[in-house]
Amino acid sequence: RDSFILAIGSYEQPGEKVTAHTPDVLPPLQKEGEHANRLDLARWLVSRDNPLTARVTVNRLWQEFFGIGFIKSAEDFGVQSEIPKHPEALDWLAADFMDNGWDFKKLVRNIVTSRTYRQSSTVTSTLLEKDPENRLLARAPRFRLPAWMIRDQALASSGLLVRQLGGEPVKPWQPPGLWSEVTFGKKKYVPDTGEKVRRRTLYTFWRRISAPPMLFDSAKRETCEVTSGRTNSPLHALAILNDPLYSEAARALASRASTGTPATTLAKAFELILARPPGEDEEAALTKIYEHAVASFTAHPESAGAFLAVGETPPDSRLTAIEQAALATVCLSILNTDEALTKE
Repeated sequence: RDSFILAIGSYEQPGEKVTAHTPDVLPPLQKEGEHANRLDLARWLVSRDNPLTARVTVNRLWQEFFGIGFIKSAEDFGVQSEIPKHPEALDWLAADFMDNGWDFKKLVRNIVTSRTYRQSSTVTSTLLEKDPENRLLARAPRFRLPAWMIRDQALASSGLLVRQLGGEPVKPWQPPGLWSEVTFGKKKYVPDTGEKVRRRTLYTFWRRISAPPMLFDSAKRETCEVTSGRTNSPLHALAILNDPLYSEAARALASRASTGTPATTLAKAFELILARPPGEDEEAALTKIYEHAVASFTAHPESAGAFLAVGETPPDSRLTAIEQAALATVCLSILNTDEALTKE
């Protein structure tokens, strides 16, 4: 349809007729005299003469790995955004990305195999004071994982993650009454059961006025957001220690890692989560936690039964209730270590 500049914004007062076009600083949308359509727009977006799409894409991917992009405002490349840090690196990555057929795997490989990414994340007090956000890239990134990734990691390491792709949204457990409170009792949340509650967080049902409570860093969904928040709320630590999903994941992890003695089981669980074997001090700490848990559950066997009853995963018949509860307690502690919750 025809579009016009409206006098004082009133639809009843059309002024000059206008047509779709691009900013003069960018290449034109179509040849002169031709009518632009959606195909023209698609071709313009990925044109080798258009630097914007590749630069925005590279910046967002860099943000995923380093916690902050070359341009801090990943959602805004306009005149109000900052001048990019390391513009030569951004230009080179964007050009290489386009020249190689928009190959995301190659772009990821370029970033993660670079000397910049493979640095140590150790930082001195002087450097931290001078460059707290690591914009100078003098060290490797170190930041807390987003809540969805922490949840999926617990499911994956325990062997519970359902890797099915697609399908309808699912409703994991959440504290009762959240929906009723914000909808004046008109909507009630009914959690799913079975494999649905163990699907990736991506498929979680989302009500805009009541976001899934396990996503402490979620966007408000009133506008599009491309910058991830940081899950630094103390409430999130409380959730990881007490949420039924994490308790069930810890129990399943203990069963998955069970290889004989408690020491070898805990070492295997440690490696499944952190991708490395425990050191001597860490082995001693794991053993101490296990022995303390065994003593506590032996004194209160009903608490072991209550712990093992959380979730739908059946108890492991190879282990006694006290032994499995104690192993799961240690696994839950490993899931809550700083190394498990931090990208480093």
